[in-house]
Amino acid sequence: MNPQSEIRNSLVDSMNLKRELSRRISAALVACGAPEGTPALLGYPARAEFGDYQANGVMAAAKALKTNPRELAQKVAAKLDLSDLAAKVEIAGPGFINVTLSSEFLNSRLAAAITDQRLGVPPLPQPQTVVVDYSGPNLAKEMHVGHLRSTIIGDALARTLKFIAGESLEARQYVIPQNHVGDWGTQFGMLLAYLKDLLAADPMGTAAASELSDLEEFYRKAKARFDADAAFADAARQEVVLLQSGDTEGVGLWNRFREVSMRHCQQVYERLGTLLSAGDVRGESSYNDDLANVVQTLKAKGMLQESQGAQCVFLEDFKGKGPEGSDAPLIVQKTDGGYLYATTDLAAIRYRAGTLHADRVLYVTDSRQAQHFEMVFLTARKADFADSASLEHVPFGMMLGADRRPFKTRTGGTVKLMDLLDEALQRAGDFLQNRRQAEIADGKTPSLTEEQIPEVARVVGIGAVKYSDLSQNRASDYVFSWDKMLSLDGNTAPYMQYAYARIKSIFRKGESEISNLKSQIAIVEPAERALAVKLAQFPETVQTVADDCLPNVLCAYLYDVAGAFMSFYEACPVLKADEPARTSRLALCDLAARIIKTGLGLLGIETIEQM
Repeated sequence: MNPQSEIRNSLVDSMNLKRELSRRISAALVACGAPEGTPALLGYPARAEFGDYQANGVMAAAKALKTNPRELAQKVAAKLDLSDLAAKVEIAGPGFINVTLSSEFLNSRLAAAITDQRLGVPPLPQPQTVVVDYSGPNLAKEMHVGHLRSTIIGDALARTLKFIAGESLEARQYVIPQNHVGDWGTQFGMLLAYLKDLLAADPMGTAAASELSDLEEFYRKAKARFDADAAFADAARQEVVLLQSGDTEGVGLWNRFREVSMRHCQQVYERLGTLLSAGDVRGESSYNDDLANVVQTLKAKGMLQESQGAQCVFLEDFKGKGPEGSDAPLIVQKTDGGYLYATTDLAAIRYRAGTLHADRVLYVTDSRQAQHFEMVFLTARKADFADSASLEHVPFGMMLGADRRPFKTRTGGTVKLMDLLDEALQRAGDFLQNRRQAEIADGKTPSLTEEQIPEVARVVGIGAVKYSDLSQNRASDYVFSWDKMLSLDGNTAPYMQYAYARIKSIFRKGESEISNLKSQIAIVEPAERALAVKLAQFPETVQTVADDCLPNVLCAYLYDVAGAFMSFYEACPVLKADEPARTSRLALCDLAARIIKTGLGLLGIETIEQM
């Protein structure tokens, strides 16, 4: 490791407590005879009485060294200097090392975070350039629920990576979103042929404009015609040839269709509050001019093999992984000379590595595309398309209905994404109206006025849809449930938003100015300490999300913070406490609110001051 890297790591680790503890415990393991780089395997104990952190790496090291794990743990603990961080280090069970942080360390850590706009997360001195490929709708159709997971998972990762890099949400210097939309190929030949027929029958374009207002229906009619009419199908294929050759009329109509579709997509992105803009769109068509070069390069490197007239790459790693045990090919050029998704993906890698100079490229797509990306990445490596960029598939499972089948309408049709979001707003509004009426019936002052409800419903409704998805492990399928996601109980967006609003109400009631709070923290009570430990873990949690691409880790952390705050608030008077406890507890309240707000913001979820 060079000196600059050591300085960079020390700056990051100084605030990332988990990483710093891991580094020290790993070094102590090596000092006791374990191989260089032996991991500490640091995690969080199941119960608070076991400390704040637990290292499990001793057992594996002891097995490799053929020694007693508990004896090795005692030697490691003797070598371990955590005097600046921990109140005690204990050996438990067969060789676990339990670490309990000191109150002095917690006090100083939180005091520093209170005065820090970034809450103790230092920006990286030398950020990586990270390209995040997400959303990627097919412009032949309207966006549907199948696009939801890619869009919001990718957006949460882009936001988190920007935060780690110290980059504003508007900047595109280090974290570069890429919307790889489907805007090319056979399907567009079909749509152009159908559009031309409409225009031929009605040169004024009234019928065409009317049908283009519903992209899903337009696609359905064109597809039905394509399947039933051989002459139309031939015309559609010819349109593809004309489009690829730059035919003026075809390109003009293609641009018209693309603009209509992208306008719809942008409306969805604005409703969802994602970072994606028109400038982030780089669809399949963007790489059309480079596809022949990709194939030629693969041929020059001796990587292509003809199979049934198609040009394919056969990889050793995928022998026997095709249908019925056949060798799985990566097809880059069809028999008729056309190109496929794989060709476009290879061209995109060349662009991202060579032009954008990406250090890391994340592909947020359905898990069913896993083998495709494995083959594309391996081919790109062998062809020297990727330079030194890390190519990472970030797969996710399916969104299911109550019947545990892919989420559909009641009639079995595809659910349009905008319709789903409209329903979220409607349901959230109904929930808030019903609560208001119940409060009035009970003789209470309503929490919200009639005028406040629409905006709160928007924040709660969209937040509920996002959080319900992001709180799941992305690799898993999950069951979509309106009742669960809009509940004020459990790990939901409304619960988190309510927790934030409740903390802010403390300052309204106490007429306390947050700007006047001192940074001095004094942890005394057990509930204060439990909250303080959670708040101190914010930097390491954010880093874990960025490293492992797991937004659910942040959701679980925020839920723990909210739970620790509720326990603290019940056990420790805040506004009625005497000084200096009152100011210290107000500072804890402020830090908890800021961490919840910032954490939800990294997930793309808004907060509200009053709920």
